[in-house]
Amino acid sequence: MSTGQEPFVSIITLNYNQTAVTCDFLESAKRLRYSNYEILVCDMDSDVDPTEQILAGNYPNTRLLLRKENLGFAGGNNWGMRQAGGDYFFIVNNDTEMTPDLIHQLLQPFQQDESIGVTCPRIMYFDQPNVIQYAGFNPMGKLTGRTSSVGIWEEDRGQYNQSRPTHGAHGCAMMVKRELTERVGMFPEKFFLYYEEWDWSARILKAGYKIWYTADAKIYHKESLSVGKANPMKVYYHTRNRILYMRRNAGPLQLLAFSAFFAFFTLPKSVIGFAIKKQFTHLKYFLKGAVWNLYSSSYSKT
Repeated sequence: MSTGQEPFVSIITLNYNQTAVTCDFLESAKRLRYSNYEILVCDMDSDVDPTEQILAGNYPNTRLLLRKENLGFAGGNNWGMRQAGGDYFFIVNNDTEMTPDLIHQLLQPFQQDESIGVTCPRIMYFDQPNVIQYAGFNPMGKLTGRTSSVGIWEEDRGQYNQSRPTHGAHGCAMMVKRELTERVGMFPEKFFLYYEEWDWSARILKAGYKIWYTADAKIYHKESLSVGKANPMKVYYHTRNRILYMRRNAGPLQLLAFSAFFAFFTLPKSVIGFAIKKQFTHLKYFLKGAVWNLYSSSYSKT
């Protein structure tokens, strides 16, 4: 699908009851200086059909794909990639706004190093545009099953202007070459939402690819619009998938250490914290997420 020297890029974004937000994202695409691309808006069974509103925006190179079930972040993006024609897939949240040179900047590292499989931009907070959300990832904690973004909440003073390999790709915005998906596979759909990019990142790195933080590429993120910052569903999937990730990626001794940490520190701390705040629904979903791992296989689809 390439034309001349420009690779064909499929920009894939999900929509779920956020059509106005998605339209803002599509407006930002109009400012892209890169020309050889398509946009696939994958609707995950929104309550209101977004077709009329999106068509009214007259967005170039855009296809709306309607799915009559919510496949989650992992399944929805996989569904989009299977219908995309690009040499590269740009998986990006709909609650972002792209900068004009973003696509070109994310593609450049692939031409310089064939071992790079994924590139990620510097992610900035939309409402605080000089504050960093992501400038790469720190390693996953072997004991905690948690990680943190490099530079998070720091004012951007140019301290992360050096591109480099990083420990994980950010699900908010990641450019992936098609060849990688054919060799490594796509997102693990068992995760549905959260930690799926970390499990995928682990497989990508094990396959010998680099994940690259691309310092000159920048995107602005309206964080947590999709599920809210304190949503019980977020508590459930974060808890469930944190444990699931460790079950799938930790060695036996590391998993034992993590299990002890979770049982004797995370569990009592979370129970007491939710109880003190009287967030009993959150507590219920935290416990539900933990218990799920007792009866569910770490690799089957169910």
